[in-house]
Amino acid sequence: MSHESSALTRRGFLAALPAAGLLAAARPAPAAAKQPERLIVDSQVHIWLAHGAETPWPNKDAVPHMPVPFPLEQLVPMMAEAGVDRAVLVPPSWFGPRHGNAYALQAAREYPRRFGVMCIGITLDQPENERLVSTVREQGYLGLRVTMNRDLIRKGAGDWLFAAAERAGVPIHFLASGAHTEVGMVAEKYPGLTMIVDHFGISEAFMKANPHTWRDEVKVVAGLARYPNVSVKVSSAPFLSSQSYPWRDTFPLIERCYDAFGPFRCHWGTDLTHSFDKASYRLRITQFTEELPFLSESDKDWIMGRSLLARLRWA
Repeated sequence: MSHESSALTRRGFLAALPAAGLLAAARPAPAAAKQPERLIVDSQVHIWLAHGAETPWPNKDAVPHMPVPFPLEQLVPMMAEAGVDRAVLVPPSWFGPRHGNAYALQAAREYPRRFGVMCIGITLDQPENERLVSTVREQGYLGLRVTMNRDLIRKGAGDWLFAAAERAGVPIHFLASGAHTEVGMVAEKYPGLTMIVDHFGISEAFMKANPHTWRDEVKVVAGLARYPNVSVKVSSAPFLSSQSYPWRDTFPLIERCYDAFGPFRCHWGTDLTHSFDKASYRLRITQFTEELPFLSESDKDWIMGRSLLARLRWA
């Protein structure tokens, strides 16, 4: 068909206007695309029961984060009230691997869309557990929470664990204050191993041992960003702060990690019970969603949940 025969004449165009107007009026205007709600995922929470006949602690004199238990029944409504969609349960050391792992897995079975679990209790010097590491995902865990011992890493004692976890696609979370040089050695040797640094890389013990210089450790952690398989939890900020909300003295720590790792490798979290009386669950969220001027809305989407789900392959 020629251009002349297919084109509308001026008269034909004017004649078509009323009909086009009626059709437009008859059709509803297209609705604006609804923006998906931000998914909030807490990268670390502990739950535990009291020491007793049914759940004896490995050490009944262990000192937990709080003087009273923090059971699942208390956590679930707190998450709902604060608007937290999911949480990674890390069994606490005082509850022990046997009961800690079992209780967390029970919570994940009861709320499969809400909780994932990191398995504890496997150490670098237990090569007899290689098969256990290889089947962690099949057992219902998202990955492992591992204590990174500097001397054992340097001796190669943990190579069996890192190799097994890399082969099986099992992520490991860890707190390694003072040993991040060794963590870099592992990251370089096992580039397919997903490694997640807890709490900016800062432990309570490290803070007490280095009261004036502990913040410098975050610079070392930021240096691990050169390894694509390493990411960091920007978690437990209120505990690291000596100020009241919004804990502005932690802003430089958050920004340093954000600048180094970017939003795709930073994971928000609370470690709620470690500073339970210092802030509400909701304020721990709004520090990131309302108070940090260097984060875009897209950055917040990733840091508050999407990055962790992708990193853990948590569908």
